[in-house]
Amino acid sequence: MYKVASLQLDINDQQSKEDRIQYALEQMELARDADLILLPEIWNTGYFNFDLYSEESETLDGLTISSVAEKAREINSYVFAGSFVENVQGKLYNTSVMLDNYGEIIGTYRKIHLFGYGSREKELLTPGNEVEVVRTELGALGLSTCYDLRFPELYRSLLDKGAEVFLVTSGWPFPRWANWLALNQVRALENICYLVSCNCAGINKGITFLGHSSIVDPRGIIRAGSNEEPCIVSGYIDLKRVHQIRSSFSQLSDRTMDFMQ
Repeated sequence: MYKVASLQLDINDQQSKEDRIQYALEQMELARDADLILLPEIWNTGYFNFDLYSEESETLDGLTISSVAEKAREINSYVFAGSFVENVQGKLYNTSVMLDNYGEIIGTYRKIHLFGYGSREKELLTPGNEVEVVRTELGALGLSTCYDLRFPELYRSLLDKGAEVFLVTSGWPFPRWANWLALNQVRALENICYLVSCNCAGINKGITFLGHSSIVDPRGIIRAGSNEEPCIVSGYIDLKRVHQIRSSFSQLSDRTMDFMQ
């Protein structure tokens, strides 16, 4: 069993990127007793600051990930560093990064499902094309981002690659609270996995983030959650519970594609 902390950061228009990085590091310090820490989606720039995507894009060894990595090493915690706009030879991606407790990059995931409804993400960014499961002493961690939650086939792919815990970084806004809540629970339930989500709080470009980050157990029950205010959501992951449920309840072994023939 280990402790996880989801940092529901306050993202607003008064902050610079440097301000947000410093704020995130301070929140990481407050959560230093956690074995695994999560940050939200494009938290360093602000998800809805589309005009800044190109200007504030970085490489994997840029200021954002380097700063978080140094802090991860200092507090001896694994960190799902949320996502940032990654620049790869002029192509921009919504890229999330998994760091170990030495601050080393052990996994990256480029968001596959880019959001187009009320968002310029689909216009500005390039979609990824690979699912990512990172094997660690904390278990097999499946990485995902926000809108991905609406696509069950992605989580089936993560499951088939061995995932025991789904990590979700997000910038999900109001008013789609019911969708967010249901999808957090059902993605865990249908795959008999833990799911830990980290969503933004605050108001960015007039759009209010939903918050409600959560820790959901393999039966789809929310074990820790929040409201829309900035906070740290913490709880525990017990991998034995994943395997106990999978071995006693035959849902996953009962999967069949025979009806597709």
